[in-house]
Amino acid sequence: MRIVALAGGIGGARFLRGLLAAVGPQDEITVIGNTGDDIHLYGLKVCPDLDTVMYTLGGGIHEEQGWGRADETWSIKAEMKEYGVGPDWFGLGDRDFATHLVRSQMLTAGYSLSQVTEALCVRWNPGVRLLPMSDDRVETHVRITDEQGTRAVHFQEYWVRLHAAVDAEAIIPVGADTAKPAPGVLEALAEADVILFPPSNPVVSIGTILAVPGIREAVAAAPAPVVGLSPIIGGAPVRGMADKVLAAVGVEATAEAVALNYGADLIDGWLVDTADEHAVAAVEAAGIACRAVPLLMTDVEATAEMARTALALAEQVRHGS
Repeated sequence: MRIVALAGGIGGARFLRGLLAAVGPQDEITVIGNTGDDIHLYGLKVCPDLDTVMYTLGGGIHEEQGWGRADETWSIKAEMKEYGVGPDWFGLGDRDFATHLVRSQMLTAGYSLSQVTEALCVRWNPGVRLLPMSDDRVETHVRITDEQGTRAVHFQEYWVRLHAAVDAEAIIPVGADTAKPAPGVLEALAEADVILFPPSNPVVSIGTILAVPGIREAVAAAPAPVVGLSPIIGGAPVRGMADKVLAAVGVEATAEAVALNYGADLIDGWLVDTADEHAVAAVEAAGIACRAVPLLMTDVEATAEMARTALALAEQVRHGS
């Protein structure tokens, strides 16, 4: 079975770990990773979502926080602070710095982001083929109004420094309209047996991937069933502040509203948590097969069961049952 998953950071990475536990060694998983969260810091190219997937599946993630490296130290950050060089709100540990140094050196030498990601994965052996959504520079920005007036800030500043405390007025994937899908992305979608939308942020993770011209169209045209898992349980995001960015695009923070925002032209199946069983009928009325099952990723086995259910729903959709 050839499985393709569109993934953001922590939620996507943890789901993928369960997916790996749910499938057999003969199955192939391709992950199309969000690069809209990418940011340049200290002269380095930082790819938070790609790295979170790589570290999580490769056994190097800081489990409690869900991002960054395990057993991290912070000497470089402390020294940068002594020099008065910021930003001090974005934490890059010493081990993490090494990844960004290698990536930046290779990019400067002329390698594409796809080639660099493949090279980094040789060390981590994540068990999936990890592709950036695009080799072109795309950065998600958020329009806000605060004491400085109306302005656009990088998504990382909005999420990490401001903690989404200010209302998001608009989400702008800068550069997405002229970006091209990375090599292998469209081919993977066209050849997939199943396409999955993990419980990643539907606006700034999966939404940004779909904003790259050609990717949404490829998902919609793919012969494979497309099944998503709701990142919203009981009217609230499981992790993070997805409700803030959903409001910016006019979508309620409910499992039903997220499914309808994707639409029946894009997804064939949708899983909601048992707490949202009341949403099943409305989602199915929109032409999307829907099931209510436990969706809390409490451990790898619980997540693997979520993945098995998603694959089973895809099979039911394929056979029209």
